[in-house]
Amino acid sequence: MAATGQVAGGLTAYDRQVLTAVNAGAASLSFVGSGFIVLCYVLFKELRKFSFKLVFYLALSDMLCSFFSMVGDPSRGFFCYSHGYSTHFFCVASFLWTTTIAFTLHRTVVKHKTDVEDLEAMFHLYVWGTSLVVTVVRSVGNNHSHLGTWCWAQTGFTGKALHFITFYMPLWGAILYNGFTYFQVIRMLNNARRMAGSISDRPYQSDGRAETKALNRWGYYPLILIASWAFGTINRIHDFIEPDHKIFWLTVLDVGTSGLMGLFNSIAYGLNSSVRRAIQERLDLFWPDRLRRWFPNSSRLRNQHEESEPVSLKIQDQH
Repeated sequence: MAATGQVAGGLTAYDRQVLTAVNAGAASLSFVGSGFIVLCYVLFKELRKFSFKLVFYLALSDMLCSFFSMVGDPSRGFFCYSHGYSTHFFCVASFLWTTTIAFTLHRTVVKHKTDVEDLEAMFHLYVWGTSLVVTVVRSVGNNHSHLGTWCWAQTGFTGKALHFITFYMPLWGAILYNGFTYFQVIRMLNNARRMAGSISDRPYQSDGRAETKALNRWGYYPLILIASWAFGTINRIHDFIEPDHKIFWLTVLDVGTSGLMGLFNSIAYGLNSSVRRAIQERLDLFWPDRLRRWFPNSSRLRNQHEESEPVSLKIQDQH
């Protein structure tokens, strides 16, 4: 029998409390960040364009994933089942929505197609259908149990293998796809910018700065999933090799970074120029004239936000 205060994998009761607190804190930040993007989409009609609609679905998935991650520390019964199923389903849906955003950008910029809005139903079938399938497959022959902050603990080799196949393999497939897609988009726009610059330097310089900023932003998108799930992947591999020995600091990084995925996505995908401009316009309605004289840069920032909107998404929204 294990020593008093010990739980599976060599983690103490105190370790479990720390992991629960880290999980709740990270999930709460993600819930607030993704919930803010969802609220902006609901309140601001000008944001209800197809390009931001995909961001809304991403934020909604992140919000629900975060919610089910922070609802508590369920020990048994229905709440344990719903916690495990729901968290897995919406986390998978989250990174799948990032692939639809990458696909849309690639189809618009590289393929020069304007039919992306017609694919919305296919996107929903792909994201929700795939999430449902992998969640059901993970449950086949699996015994739900409770371990620390994880209600859906995989203690057997088959359960761990199913977890890796139904979550981490699609995850890293999405990371590779996003990285390759954004590489092609950035290369395409860089070539177009060089061609435009060789024809006429001055007219393109102002737009070129905005495009460079957009390109730098897109280049970081694939890194979000890597930052969120790199430690989790390492932790799962280590659990395969040494199932009876958990590394506490690695588990803390696993729980913390994966819990912050929604916050990372809301900042990178959600807080774009359109959202900032919509918020600025609402603030201007309640901004006293006296304070407006003290802060004349607010109108200048709004103009800069308008200029920094990615050209490809402007074309797409006009379709």
